[in-house]
This record gives sequence, C-alpha cells and structure tokens, in this order.
Amino acid sequence: MERLLGRIRGTTGSRPAFPTAGAITWAGVGGFLGILTLALVGARLDLTLLLGSFGASCVLLFGYPEVPFAQPANVVLGHFISAAVGLFFLHVCGPHAWSLGLAVGVAIVAMMATRTVHPPAGSNPVIVFLSHPGWGFLLFPVLAGAVPLTLVALLFHAVVRKRRYPVYW
Repeated sequence: MERLLGRIRGTTGSRPAFPTAGAITWAGVGGFLGILTLALVGARLDLTLLLGSFGASCVLLFGYPEVPFAQPANVVLGHFISAAVGLFFLHVCGPHAWSLGLAVGVAIVAMMATRTVHPPAGSNPVIVFLSHPGWGFLLFPVLAGAVPLTLVALLFHAVVRKRRYPVYW
C-alpha cells in the first residue's frame, strides 16, 4: 500500500505559472469566436456542426496553440479517427459497455499510432455511443465542424493575435 501511495503522491514538480491576463482573455475570445462561428454557420445552413468535444478543442486551439495536441492535423484527424472508431465499434459490436470501453481504448491507440493525438477527440466514441448516429456523422458534424474550427484558429492567431500558428502541419 505504501508503494502505491508513493506512486500517486506526485513528484516535486510545481504547478505551471499563471498565464497572463491577456493570454487568458484572448483564449476566451478565441473560444467564443470558434464556437460562435460553428453555431451561426450551422444554423444558417441548417446543419449540425457542433460536438461537445469541440468546446474542449477550443481550450487547446486558443489557450495552448503551441502544444502538439493543438496542431491542425491533430485536431482534424484526431476527431475523425476517434469518431470513426466509435462508429465502427457501435455498429459492429453493438451498444455495450465493453464495446464502448474498447472503442475509447482503440481510438487512443489509433491517434497515438498516427501521431494525431487530440485529447478532446477521445470523447468522440462516448458521444457516438450516447447518440447512436449513422456513418454520416463523420462528415456532419465531425469534419464539417473540426475543419472550420481549425480555420478560425488559423485566422485568429494570424490576424487577431498576430502570432505564428500552427507550429507544424
């Protein structure tokens, strides 16, 4: 028991420094603009472009755009791969607790194996199992939401923040 507690006690590291007030504000503005864009365009076109996981994507895209998880390929492919894995397990294995767990595990493996890890996308199999969509879900809302959200981040960082994004494609 002592060894177990020692492993989960943590190391001597400290919490990260506080972001500046400006960085916090701009992250909030970026998240607002990203989700607002998807909501307005979706309403105008009468399409669903939103996923709950896109809110978490905004945290990375606008709050921590320099991290690997926030790069365009990670956002778009991470969402696509995870949703596809979720759909596969739902339609092939059925809506069981074990198949949901397997879908999340395989989605993590697939993102890591393709170097497109995007942590918010890890929730896509759960979203799939809760909503039981068809294969069209990959196009609407997954790709039709992830691509414009990434484009908003590209424009936001280039025009509003006047900083380089992405770090890599």
